[in-house]
Amino acid sequence: MENVIKVSGVDMEARKALGIRAGDTVRVWQKIEEKGKTRLQAFEGLVLAVKHGSEAGGTFTVRRVASGVGVEKIFPIYAPMIDKIEIIKRATVRRAKLYYIRDKVSREARRLLRRTRMMGTSTTDHEKGEEPTAPVESAVEVEAEPAVTEVATEQAE
Repeated sequence: MENVIKVSGVDMEARKALGIRAGDTVRVWQKIEEKGKTRLQAFEGLVLAVKHGSEAGGTFTVRRVASGVGVEKIFPIYAPMIDKIEIIKRATVRRAKLYYIRDKVSREARRLLRRTRMMGTSTTDHEKGEEPTAPVESAVEVEAEPAVTEVATEQAE
């Protein structure tokens, strides 16, 4: 009969066998205590980094976008506050740490904001009491139509 010393209430072998890597999309079920009761809350996102591998102090960073704001949480792999970890999707990545995703997402957001400002109406038209101008997109479509008809007439000749 073996003497087994239980250090943690976590099944460490099962967590080690998960093999969480950067690029994985995971759902982490976290125990939250409120007013004497515990409930489970899921945090689903992309794993940006895994630090210290599968040793006792190992952690992994998960990023998700909630209400248009990027939120990152660092979870210890063997924390008893984590009920379970589900790997939803595995992606092949070429880097061990995906910190560049932060900048990439912010660049995309800035690009979209810049486009929406161009497409919308200007505030000076409203202040003057004039009718708002048509979006830029419709002007581009009008210019494209005559070019198509000219090409069609050249082919007919």
